[in-house]
Amino acid sequence: MISSTSVLCPIDFSEGSQSALRYAGVIAAHFGARVTVLTVNDPLLTEAAELAGGGARLRDDTIREMERFCQQTLDGAPQPFRDLHFEVASGKPAPEILRVARQSGCDLIVMASHGSTGFRKLFFGSTTERVLRETTVPMLVTPSSDRGPAKFDDLKGTIRRVLVPVDLMGRTSDHQGIGQQVAKALTVPLLLLHIIEPVRAVPSPQAALSHVETAPRYRVEEALKQAVAAMPSPARCEALIAYGEPAEEIAKVANDRGAGLIVMGQQSSPAGGPRMGSVTYRVLCLAHSLVLTIPPIPHAVEQRQRRFEGQAVHD
Repeated sequence: MISSTSVLCPIDFSEGSQSALRYAGVIAAHFGARVTVLTVNDPLLTEAAELAGGGARLRDDTIREMERFCQQTLDGAPQPFRDLHFEVASGKPAPEILRVARQSGCDLIVMASHGSTGFRKLFFGSTTERVLRETTVPMLVTPSSDRGPAKFDDLKGTIRRVLVPVDLMGRTSDHQGIGQQVAKALTVPLLLLHIIEPVRAVPSPQAALSHVETAPRYRVEEALKQAVAAMPSPARCEALIAYGEPAEEIAKVANDRGAGLIVMGQQSSPAGGPRMGSVTYRVLCLAHSLVLTIPPIPHAVEQRQRRFEGQAVHD
């Protein structure tokens, strides 16, 4: 998906995990990357095993289970991995995923949006949201209903079009560039989407009409034309403006235009606060597409921080 030398794929032995693992395997094989497969055991299970003197055996049994799972999932893969490592952790899933991501120095996290239930219920809303909020590396979230590709060329048929929501304020340039690279690598069209949100409070209906339908639309059209014109030739790029709630419109456009991949950013606040990611998380709940999230690039965050501080001093 993006140039990568190390991919982290957390699994919980569900069908959703199989899909994520196939995506991780195809990406790793294409880029010659290392794959770290991670599972997180329930701490109560780990504690019980240690009290019974079987802590090491639990780890060995878990690794053997992971090996069987990977062999069954990746059977018939056309290209071997350069490296395949297994990691077993114990604790709360989201913090352990983030910890292993940091320690392994991974370049991409690939995980399913939902997984199994029971003592290994690794992927559900709060876990996915926590990882999305705090990850410092790109994260590819795969729909649980997607079986996953067998080879890299299958991604073209799955993705068909790359959708990049843009805000035209400079905060989306990073993931716009990555979306462009992915579309080019897969030789599929790129669709830039800008959402004009409804006005919550205006002095009068006339002011609402003027504000929503005249000036913003004109500025957005001009900005999108410039963005498309700036794309390197022969990039296939189109632009679209939609009105409404961002997450709902992004999911709708992705479905209507056959965009199998949505590339979105995880924005921090101007003051460097935590990333809320509410729109991104809502898109994950609504869309049936792959979602690649891009955390803020550190130097860009620092620049916005300095700009915010400078404005505060002048104010």
